Order: sequence, then C-alpha cells, then structure tokens
Amino acid sequence: MVKIRLRRMGAKKRPFYRIVVADSRFPRDGRFIEEIGTYDPLAEPSSVTVDADKAKEWMKNGAQPTDTVKKLLKNAGVI
Repeated sequence: MVKIRLRRMGAKKRPFYRIVVADSRFPRDGRFIEEIGTYDPLAEPSSVTVDADKAKEWMKNGAQPTDTVKKLLKNAGVI
C-alpha cells in the first residue's frame, strides 16, 4: 500500500520533516517515491508547505495519508 507520511530529518532534538509518498513496507526514513512537501514544527508558528496538486493526485490514485499528515493537509487547505 502507498502512504503519504512524514520522513524525519534534522539534527538530534531539532526535528524537521518532509512529507513523502512511500510504500508502507519501506522504513520511516528509508526509500520513498516522491517528496511533496515539508513540515517544520519548531518554527513559530509551525510551517507547512505542500504541493497541493501532487497530494490530490496521489490521493486520487489511492495513496492513504497517515493521521498526522491528514491533519497537516487539512490545516493547509488541501483536503
């Protein structure tokens, strides 16, 4: 199954996430199909940038967003 999920980047205690489309069998920070956005929880206020067209296209083709990504997409106005 293809999922839209977060990939953790950044240094220890300084997380930064990329929103990626990946096969659910791959590790969290492992191989992915496509990067569609970023999420920085430490920015004030937290910043989310998403390519809305790519996200909608992947969801139309059957990709399932995780719970956290679903909240981020709703706040960004994609869903």
